[in-house]
Amino acid sequence: MNENKTNINWFPGHMAKTRRQISEQLNLIDIVYEVVDARMPISSKIIDIDDLIKEKPRILIATKYDLCDKEETNKILDHYKKEGYSVLPLDLMNGNCDTLITMTKELMKEVNANRVQKGLKERSARVLIVGAPNVGKSTLINRLVGKKSAGVGNTPGFTKNLSWIRVNQDIELLDSPGILWPKLENQESAHILAALSSIKEEVVNKDEIACFILKKLFELYPKKLEERYGIIELEDDFIEAYEIIGKKRGALSKGGIVDYEKVSNIIVNDLKSGFFTEITFDRLDK
Repeated sequence: MNENKTNINWFPGHMAKTRRQISEQLNLIDIVYEVVDARMPISSKIIDIDDLIKEKPRILIATKYDLCDKEETNKILDHYKKEGYSVLPLDLMNGNCDTLITMTKELMKEVNANRVQKGLKERSARVLIVGAPNVGKSTLINRLVGKKSAGVGNTPGFTKNLSWIRVNQDIELLDSPGILWPKLENQESAHILAALSSIKEEVVNKDEIACFILKKLFELYPKKLEERYGIIELEDDFIEAYEIIGKKRGALSKGGIVDYEKVSNIIVNDLKSGFFTEITFDRLDK
């Protein structure tokens, strides 16, 4: 077993289309919700977002905050704050969006003041919500609206087109499909995106991603690896780890031989299903 053998790159045509549509609609937008996954607040941040949304006021929203290692994620969010971002971590499973709505109204006061100066009428906020695939945009919209208005899929690319959604009398949202960037230069970040479901499984080698997950957990959270799989040491070829997991989880083929494909599926799905909590794969110095 080996990982990091191939370069990951995924930029399907609909992402280029989404970028064009955002550019065409940008003059209608007052505020941007830039959404990142709190477990990868660096890797999931669209690297050319400034080119895409220009000088629009924005709120950087870190979703899945309930799943992250708060100590490490907060270091990164504090760094963003120092760079001048308005930052809001959100636990969408257990919290509410009151703070986000308050922040949006405050930003809109400035926007409307500028409108009045130009002789335009005040109006409700038009907010673009943008982020990488599967970072929690649809779940955020459902929380804001209070009902299941946006379909929620656990696969990247679920939302296909830009669409307007009314939150309340003060806020209208323009939802957009998840987008990446044309070239994933940083392969560490690309593997993190793939491990945390922001890149379609069909375009990555699942064995490679499973090994990457084991490596990151061993590097950053060895206790969690031991608790979940009973793995204390991790060899470079991953074979012993796969044997341990396969036998522990019953991923066996005829004759009691460990089925490595099943083991890879177990590892990837365990992370995807939230069995590993309080983890953050990004670090400020990476």
